Amino acid sequence: MGEFFPTHISYAAMTERPLFYELLPATLGDLSQLNALEKACFPLDAWPLIEQIAALTFPATIRIKAEHKGRMIGFVGGDIRRAHQTGWITTLAVLPEYRRLGIGEALLRAGEQALRMPLVKLSVRRTNLEAQLLYLKNGYHKVETWRRYYEGGEDAIVMEKDMPAFKL
Repeated sequence: MGEFFPTHISYAAMTERPLFYELLPATLGDLSQLNALEKACFPLDAWPLIEQIAALTFPATIRIKAEHKGRMIGFVGGDIRRAHQTGWITTLAVLPEYRRLGIGEALLRAGEQALRMPLVKLSVRRTNLEAQLLYLKNGYHKVETWRRYYEGGEDAIVMEKDMPAFKL
């Protein structure tokens, strides 16, 4: 991941008082903060600990955190599936108190760039309209529905985006 993703990017969210945060590679040392973030953002279906460890350690995955004053306030993870020339955004989360500041969009773009695949896909709960609007705004479109995918039986909307810069 290091060759595709800078080790340090600083941002200032556009608020009355700027919120400075950084996008950094996430490591296994971030496990406890990722666990807290998952539980805060996905109360029904936070990743089990073993999946969080995998997201922070497996090869062919991307893992980027948004950090403010040493605290993980957001995270994007993804899988590279070279055989299909597709990257999957497997999770995108921002703590509720830091939403609507552009952090999710910055993480999404950083994730896309780190995946470096000509097609990027993701899934989102049917009722998560805020996330769907973010993805639509950033060039994603709906391609299918996975019935009863999420905990509680909710459908997943699968969305994808062409990334011409990474076409072979």
